[in-house]
Amino acid sequence: MEYRHLGRSGLIISEIAYGNWITHGSQVEEDAAVACVNAALDAGITTFDTADVYGRGAAEEVLGRALAGQRRDGLEIFTKVYWPMGDGKNDRGLSRKHIMASIDDSLRRLQTDYVDLYQAHRYDYQTPLDETMQAFADIVHAGKAHYIGVSEWKASQIREAAALAKDLNIQLVSSQPQYSALWRVIEAEVVPTCEELGIGQIVWSPLAQGVLTGKYLHGQPAPAGSRATDPNSSHFVQSFLNNQELLERVQLLKPIAEDLGLTMAQLALAWVLQNGNVSAAIIGATRPEQVADNVKASGVKLTTDVLKAIEEALAPVAEFDAGKTESPNPRA
Repeated sequence: MEYRHLGRSGLIISEIAYGNWITHGSQVEEDAAVACVNAALDAGITTFDTADVYGRGAAEEVLGRALAGQRRDGLEIFTKVYWPMGDGKNDRGLSRKHIMASIDDSLRRLQTDYVDLYQAHRYDYQTPLDETMQAFADIVHAGKAHYIGVSEWKASQIREAAALAKDLNIQLVSSQPQYSALWRVIEAEVVPTCEELGIGQIVWSPLAQGVLTGKYLHGQPAPAGSRATDPNSSHFVQSFLNNQELLERVQLLKPIAEDLGLTMAQLALAWVLQNGNVSAAIIGATRPEQVADNVKASGVKLTTDVLKAIEEALAPVAEFDAGKTESPNPRA
């Protein structure tokens, strides 16, 4: 495993992080989830990403139990706040009330006194940004979080938040967007802004919901046990599966990967990690062997010719529209 700084901060994280969106507390049993976490630790992964909304707290609880007994200062634990955690009118968003309650709930579920990174899971159009950032600042100054991050925020929103963070003497160090060779919407605006501000990307879905593994073939049923067959998560992958040209072009990566002695999943992860603004790529897993396979992408360097071949294969079907970076806006 290789390690990188998170943006321009002093925090060093594993360049492949383990995330438990969908899987922990819902898709797999706890024994399997714990086995995957142990496989991640064995592979040198020290960075673990979750969110309060994953399984309505269940994912944080499973991760907390899985990491219990590990040396806390040897880990980087990240979580998030924004999405509804109850039916009450204040059980959601980035108001001070919800943030201050949520951090304590997350720490209890994770069995830790602090998180290394506390992230705004989306932008909240219904709460003044200065209220949100003041709440984050108070959490940092209270020692409940070391750094602050955001997820799926537009470049303009990141810039405004970074200015407020500086005034409040806290560090906004990360952005967590979707990013893969098929979903490149951050490249035009978010990445240049973050490079300027010293903010690193912690990207989710680097395998495009598993599409870049090559396991989905046009006209054939999805493999048993895949995300496309899970009723809780299949809707996330459908837009890819409905695109025949996209699925056929993904298959063009197979000989490229084979020539390099890589699986298609390893190639896709390595591609993401070639972006200098990416601090880490988040992987998920339902089986320990998936973790062992994916971490082999760490440290892989792709040549200019290989990157060109991938570009020729996928650019015609990739999404580049910067406008696709968005948060729900009830006021619109």
